[in-house]
Amino acid sequence: MEYCLEVIKENDPSGFLQISDALIRRVHLTEDQWGKGTLTPRMTTDFDLSLDNSPLLQSIHQLDFVQMKASSPVPATPILQLEECCTHNNSATLSWKQPPLSTVPAEGYILELDDGNGGQFREVYVGKETMCTVDGLHFNSTYNARIKAFNKTGVSQYSKTLVLQTSEDTDSEEQTLPFPVPSERLPLRRMSPFSSALNLQPSFPGRSYFDLRSSPHQLSLHSSLQSLNAPGCSFEPQSAPYSQLVDIKKLLAVAWFAFDPGSAHADIIFSNDNLTVTCSSYDDRVVLGKTGFSKGVHYWELTVDRYENHPDPAFGVARIDVMKDVMLGKDDKAWAMYVDNNRSWFMHNNSHTNRTEGGITKGATIGVLLDLNRKTLTFFINDEQQGPIAFENVEGLFFPAVSLNRNVQVTLHTGLPVPDFYSSRASIA
Repeated sequence: MEYCLEVIKENDPSGFLQISDALIRRVHLTEDQWGKGTLTPRMTTDFDLSLDNSPLLQSIHQLDFVQMKASSPVPATPILQLEECCTHNNSATLSWKQPPLSTVPAEGYILELDDGNGGQFREVYVGKETMCTVDGLHFNSTYNARIKAFNKTGVSQYSKTLVLQTSEDTDSEEQTLPFPVPSERLPLRRMSPFSSALNLQPSFPGRSYFDLRSSPHQLSLHSSLQSLNAPGCSFEPQSAPYSQLVDIKKLLAVAWFAFDPGSAHADIIFSNDNLTVTCSSYDDRVVLGKTGFSKGVHYWELTVDRYENHPDPAFGVARIDVMKDVMLGKDDKAWAMYVDNNRSWFMHNNSHTNRTEGGITKGATIGVLLDLNRKTLTFFINDEQQGPIAFENVEGLFFPAVSLNRNVQVTLHTGLPVPDFYSSRASIA
C-alpha cells in the first residue's frame, strides 16, 4: 500500500502507466499471500484422547489386605498422693502415681486447674513427671485440680478432684497462738519430712494435713497451724529473743518467698538458700522473687550487705517477662526505685520521676510496700518513706524484683507484716 501511494504521487502520467501492470501483479500477489497465511487454520479442531488405565488396574489387583492388631487399652486413672501434696503461699504442689496393680504403662500425664472461681479447667502441665508445682495463684482462693494419664491409644478418666486453698488474706479472723515466736523480723527454717522433695522455702511454722470430704468424688487439702512440738516439724530461730504471743491475723497475711534462680539472668549469683544475691557483671542484671502477687497488701525488705563504688541498684516489682539485662524500670514491665549513696528516683518505662534526697550505704534497709487493694507501690529506706507514693493504678500479677551489679549484694527478708504506721494510716483512709 505504501508503494502504491508513492507511485500515485508521480507527476508524469506516462511513468505511472509504464509500471501499472507490475503494480497490479504485486498487489494481487500480496493479497494471495495474506489470505493463505491468516485465514487457513493451522490445526484441526478435532483431536483424539486415549486414557491407559491398565497400570492402575494392575496395582489394584495386587493390593493385599491384612487384619490389624487389636489396639491396646488406655492407662488407668492416676491416684493423687495426698501425703506429698501441699500449698505454700500462692503456689501449690501436687503429686500423683499410677495404681499399684495397673499393667498398662502411661506415656505422660495432664494436670488441669480451674481459675480459682469455679471456672473452666485448663491444662497447666503436660509431661512424664509425677510431681508439679504451680506458682502465681491468687491468695485466699480455692482451686480445683485433677489429673489424667495418656498413651498412644488415648487418655484415662480424670482422677478425683483435689480442692486447694491458698494462704489467707488480712480478713481472716483474729486469733493468738500461745507459743513463742521470734519478736524480730528474722526468718524461720521449716524442717519437715517433705521439705527436700517439695523444695519448700522458709515459711510460717506449720504443716499440712489432708482429709476426705463427704463427697466420694472430691478430696480436700488444707493448711493447719501446729505447735513447735508437732511430730515431723521443728524450727530453728537464727538468734532472736522471743515474745509470748503472736497475732495470727498478721501471720496469715504475709508471704514467705526467696529469689528465683530459674527466671534470673545468668550473671546473678545466689547464696543463703536463694535469699542473698549479687552479680558477676558490671552491668545491671535483674532477679525476680518466686512468688507473684495479684491482690492484697504485701511488704518485704532488702538489706544491703555490700555497697562499693557508689552503684545505683533498683528495687520494685515486675512482670514475669521483664527484661533481665538492663536496670529495673527501663521497660514497661517493671516499676522501680533506683538509688545511689545520695538520692533516689522512681522509674517505669525508662521515665525518671520524683528525685528524692537520701541514699543508701552498707547496712541500709530498703522496704517495698505493694498495696494491691489501693493499687499503689511505696518505698522505704531505713523505715522512712522515700518520697511520695511511687506508683498508682498498678494492677495485675507482680513479682518482687531487684537489679544490681557486682558492686552490690543484698539479702531478702520476707514474711513481714505491713508496718504499723501504714496500717493505721490505711484504716483512717
